[in-house]
Amino acid sequence: MVADNLKSILSELPTGVKLVAVSKFHPADDILEAYNAGHRRFGENRPQEFAAKVAELPSDIEWHFIGHLQTNKLKLVLPYASMVESVDSRRLLEAVEKWGSEHGKVIDVLLELHLGAEETKGGFTEKEIEDILSIEHEYPHVRFRGLMGMATNTDEESVVEADFSRIEAFKKRLDKEYDLPDFTELSIGMSHDWPIAVRHGATIVRIGTAIFGNRNY
Repeated sequence: MVADNLKSILSELPTGVKLVAVSKFHPADDILEAYNAGHRRFGENRPQEFAAKVAELPSDIEWHFIGHLQTNKLKLVLPYASMVESVDSRRLLEAVEKWGSEHGKVIDVLLELHLGAEETKGGFTEKEIEDILSIEHEYPHVRFRGLMGMATNTDEESVVEADFSRIEAFKKRLDKEYDLPDFTELSIGMSHDWPIAVRHGATIVRIGTAIFGNRNY
């Protein structure tokens, strides 16, 4: 089932849009099924679960960390993550820079823009992101690769469309105002709204349920 679902989604994704198969809450066997079908890019959001799967699964997997990352859990994630998609506070950014400096590593990150209407969602304001990019040279151990965002959790397509349109426009503005050649990624879109995200410039989509089925809590 996993391999078939994966093949179906990949057949619909435009060339150049990267798929992060969101494997959180799913067992290593499910990930292996997708891996054996040729997929290499997976997303996790809990540090302990992430570290356990890294130890159990093949070493050539490109892991994306996509959840809220507490500063005291960096050692479980940063040695192994190809990208941290969910840098959502200046405090976390400073901690990632400090860890990178101490370990001689440059960490690829996306800055999470607070998009949806829910106050519980994390992320930066547009002004905060601009402030960070204006001093990006102060973070030599962080490589700013782009933006991440989640649309409002709603069935109203027009609301989701408006959220993604806003982040697309913001990304284009940043591209014009800042000389950041690595700042190329826009990670938006999940199982229920990824086609809308693709229409609004997504370069990464994060799809879990449509590949692996309902979560195993």
